[in-house]
Amino acid sequence: MLVSRPQLDFVRAKVQAGAQPWKQAYDAMMSSSYASLSRSPKPRAIVECGSYSNPDIGCTDERQDAIAAYSLSLAWYITRDAKYATKAIEIMDAWSAVLKDHTNSNAPLQSAWSASSWPRAAEIIKHTYPNWPNSGRFGTMLRNVYLPEVINGSHSNGNWELSMTEAAIGIAVFLDDKPAYDKAVAKFRTRVPAYLYLTSDGALPKTAPGSGLDTRDKIVKYWQGQTTFVNGLSQETCRDFTHTGYGLAAIANFAETTRIQGQDLYPEIADRLREGLGFHAKYQMGAAVPSWLCGGSLKLGLGPITEVGYNHLHTRLGHTMSNTEALTLRQRPAGTNNLFVSWQTLTHADNPPVTP
Repeated sequence: MLVSRPQLDFVRAKVQAGAQPWKQAYDAMMSSSYASLSRSPKPRAIVECGSYSNPDIGCTDERQDAIAAYSLSLAWYITRDAKYATKAIEIMDAWSAVLKDHTNSNAPLQSAWSASSWPRAAEIIKHTYPNWPNSGRFGTMLRNVYLPEVINGSHSNGNWELSMTEAAIGIAVFLDDKPAYDKAVAKFRTRVPAYLYLTSDGALPKTAPGSGLDTRDKIVKYWQGQTTFVNGLSQETCRDFTHTGYGLAAIANFAETTRIQGQDLYPEIADRLREGLGFHAKYQMGAAVPSWLCGGSLKLGLGPITEVGYNHLHTRLGHTMSNTEALTLRQRPAGTNNLFVSWQTLTHADNPPVTP
């Protein structure tokens, strides 16, 4: 998921050759606390997460341990040094031994963020490292603790359901669970058009099934009061670019995973993703904000989220994406947002392979 073995082989060869931007991105990952071999996992039975991380009882620990497991798995694949694999396994085993539940209002989103990283780590280890006795227990944790929190989606702001579908598709792939996979794809197909607007949608944005957004006023309120709709606008643009970035990242990550699995959803979402990335990159790069857009004021902070979509749409398909390209190059090497996006320059910069 997210990265196929041919993609990882491409990355490994580039890093070993000292080629940029991969070597710089690799060095950034390896020098971070996430790849540290002295990291002590901090598992707990109940992770309690309120809105805006208040309270934060194990939430940051869980997300960061999951990112660490993924980082260490990448380090293992690139170096073939077993101590990185065993450290990743230590972290995954620590959590699968004790975790029982997520509670409080942010439980679904917390589960989604953590379970976006966990399956990436687990999939690399499962397929490339010969000795993980407790892999079955880890799968049971994904199925029993995480999947019920994410599989049914959400009618909150769109980044919630998009991250939930990303987690669900990763869990489904790791568990070879076709019904869960199909359910995640169905949610994704209705949520993406309800998150990124195209003028071909008509006068108003599309809505997700069951949302209850059945009037213009309700739709405008859900779109943060925005009344002028243009190509690439997101449901959360006028909230802030950070949450919009979460949504854009999850969309690209999901499509990348299904393509590796032999189901290419990119053609269905390519125009929305391309317009969404370009629209937000333009303003993130400093373009003047027109008065019709969010009252003339934006909260920037898109995050390190462009590489996966940009690589597919530009490197593979050849679309010119000047704003997205400029932002992507400016942000390299893309690090982690400490939630669920990690090391995308390393894994996806100028990376053509996709088939498993």
